[in-house]
Amino acid sequence: MKCEAIHCFDRATVRFAFYPESFDGPRILGEIAADALQDLFGAEGGPESLLEACQANFDVIEAMAVERYSRSPGHAVFLETDDFSCTLG
Repeated sequence: MKCEAIHCFDRATVRFAFYPESFDGPRILGEIAADALQDLFGAEGGPESLLEACQANFDVIEAMAVERYSRSPGHAVFLETDDFSCTLG
């Protein structure tokens, strides 16, 4: 899937869209911490690097976002390094 993402400098995150019920369902916004993109996915810290890391690893990021959304649909989806410990560790 194509990654729709923007860098949020003030929040030190990348905000991305995902579709937990495919494109027929709602478009949900999630965020992943810049630290997670650096620690786990090889981003070097600049906005372009963060976006590239999100794009290159979107299958893993999206899967975690969908899982988090499914557990608690009414809450914001914010992913950090620890969220991927079981997936990547």
